Amino acid sequence: MELVWGTTDFVIAGQPYQGFPILLWDSMESCTQANQFFRHYLLRGQIGSKQSWPSTGRALYDFFSFLQAHDLDWRDVDRGEAKSLVAAYRDYCLVTCELARNTTRQRLTYICKFYEFALEKRWVKRLPFGHEERAFKRETSFLEHVDASGGKALVKDVMPRRHQLLPKYLSMSHTKSLLAVADNPHHRIMIQLALRTGLRRNELATFPVAYVVDPDKAGGTERNLRIRLDPFDRCGMETKGNKVRDIWISRNFMAELYRYVTKLRGERASNGKDQKPLLLNHLGEPYGSNGKSLNRIIIEIGTRAGIEVHTHMLRHTYATHILSNLQRNPEKGLDPLVFLQRQLGHSSIQTTMIYLHLVNEMADEAVLAYDDELNEMAGAA
Repeated sequence: MELVWGTTDFVIAGQPYQGFPILLWDSMESCTQANQFFRHYLLRGQIGSKQSWPSTGRALYDFFSFLQAHDLDWRDVDRGEAKSLVAAYRDYCLVTCELARNTTRQRLTYICKFYEFALEKRWVKRLPFGHEERAFKRETSFLEHVDASGGKALVKDVMPRRHQLLPKYLSMSHTKSLLAVADNPHHRIMIQLALRTGLRRNELATFPVAYVVDPDKAGGTERNLRIRLDPFDRCGMETKGNKVRDIWISRNFMAELYRYVTKLRGERASNGKDQKPLLLNHLGEPYGSNGKSLNRIIIEIGTRAGIEVHTHMLRHTYATHILSNLQRNPEKGLDPLVFLQRQLGHSSIQTTMIYLHLVNEMADEAVLAYDDELNEMAGAA
């Protein structure tokens, strides 16, 4: 029998649950223990966003498929070998499949949660992993002076160590090249919206046309307009964790969005119903699959420009260049890092601080380039 995975819909106490992961053998026999875990782990709110549910299903599906391919039983936690089942799967992900460390960590998180649930249910006698003490980078806080952890914590020993990789972003020249080949006006406005707001993929796909206004009638004299991203205003906006946040859009770009809505969007909107999102595909429908189809368009445009790019890289591009500009030209009373955190919707400023490393890297490259030019001038003399 071969293992397969999919999704199912059901209702509990009048609450609908759609896209719920389920594991099955190809004979349609249920993989009972895994599916019990899904109901326990997901329905109790361990993962806040239902959009992350498929990741849990795929992680366990891949793990069980790995065990099946190697004729291993997931309950065999006392194998008598130095490498446990979970450690073997970790190495398979990292070495054979060459997956990113963060991807592997995410999969192992769900697998370890499954085994903890299995131990609680007495399906296994012990966990196929242990714990070890590792150093970690602490976030500064008000109660830092009473933190007795010493910058160390107990973690699961099967987890790959974190190697912080700086996000990739586009230089200004690459950004211009990308826009130059985006000859489709609908695709061009999509890229512009990403580059000028730093919105996530699903936020771009659901950004409501109702948020676009005529800047000449918006009132005020400020150069930027404040837009509230509110998942509860019935306009269709989706944000991570359904959190409400305000972003700033320049009047100039709002004018460009308004021209797009009044002059061009109708070409696509007329093909379908009265759709809430600003961005529509060639059928006049919203970009589905959590914005993945939108992402494919951006990748294809990047390929034509000879640039490796995806939607989230445009978010990194916005964040890096905005932070760099704010540091070079500080606004009175404005903390560049706090502003960027709010614009991007980061829960922790520690997440935002990674862009400081990128900005410092940009500065280092600029200094080296300047030094090289001076050396060339001195050599020519």
